[in-house]
Amino acid sequence: QVQLVESGGGLVQAGDSLRLSCAASGRASSRYSMGWFRQAPGKEREFVAGIMWTGSVTSYADSVKGRFTISRENTGNTMFLQMDNMKVEDTAVYYCAADGRSRQLGAPRYDYWGQGTQVTVSS
Repeated sequence: QVQLVESGGGLVQAGDSLRLSCAASGRASSRYSMGWFRQAPGKEREFVAGIMWTGSVTSYADSVKGRFTISRENTGNTMFLQMDNMKVEDTAVYYCAADGRSRQLGAPRYDYWGQGTQVTVSS
């Protein structure tokens, strides 16, 4: 069982920055590949960014590349999403996800999800 809790969401204006955090409550020795997803009203949930459990591999959706930065603590399973130059289109509920297979070297399988944190960008 892996529990994920997102935080840091809020209301910002276009062009502003926001930093999201996600804390996982798995065993202390476990390390999970993790990612951020978002779902805007009336749209499907989409991938935003991902990071391998080692922290050495990251990936981004084209829509956020160059503006968002995913990172994680050197130990444990705490992840961050630094969002810069935010746009109205970034408005969505942001979800933290994790692959519960500790130290998995293959493609991530996001089988654990947080409750989400609302991010609203006004013009």
